[in-house]
Amino acid sequence: MTSKAVRAALASGLLLAAAFSPVAGVAAEGLDLGALLPGGGGAMSGRMIQLLGALTILSIAPGLLVMATSFTRFAIALSFLRAGLGLQSTPANLVLISLALFMTFYVMAPSAEKAWETGGRPLVEGKIGEAEAFTRMSAPFREFMLANVREKDLRLFADLRKVESSAAKDGPRLDVLVPAFMTSELRRGFEIGFLIVVPFLAIDIIVAVITMSMGMMMLPPTTIALPAKVLFFILMDGWNLLVGSLIRSYG
Repeated sequence: MTSKAVRAALASGLLLAAAFSPVAGVAAEGLDLGALLPGGGGAMSGRMIQLLGALTILSIAPGLLVMATSFTRFAIALSFLRAGLGLQSTPANLVLISLALFMTFYVMAPSAEKAWETGGRPLVEGKIGEAEAFTRMSAPFREFMLANVREKDLRLFADLRKVESSAAKDGPRLDVLVPAFMTSELRRGFEIGFLIVVPFLAIDIIVAVITMSMGMMMLPPTTIALPAKVLFFILMDGWNLLVGSLIRSYG
């Protein structure tokens, strides 16, 4: 057992003894934890700061996934598909979110690999600091967002921030680029959703006209339209077409 392990075990034993002792107050006052902990307080504080930073990044990772990747567009398009089909819970939210998530991994893989090679690996190996690593790792995602953001949205948030949309050498600031990118993704997601819903809406209208003309007033049109829309989606190989089109939209 190493000296650090011995000191840690000794400190734990003394703390337990002090806690359960009838004279816990006296034991706690006489206990010197500083003498029991290993040396190198600066290194330990640095490790604690790194751990705190890692936990912070993990806590905001879902937000980063939505803000700086293609996840928003995929999730909106798949939601419109389910609404167009008229299905309330099929496919389930877990299925749609998982599909959008793995499609996002597929699209963002080149940017993630570049970020790891240029910033993540050198940081782990101790060749660069945290600030430089952040700049290098954010550069591929910045390029991705710049390639898919609308100039109108970028100019909007730049004007609201009262800065030039491309004032910096590396492009617009992240606090301008990220909301502009999200706005562009929401617009494109709704555009794709509209194109998805239109064929199903046409089927609904056709079925409603046919049932009304046949005098079947008591038969809800959705009873016939739902299997017709599902059959239409299957015959046109809808999943392959939709997933392929969504991924190619980032080409």
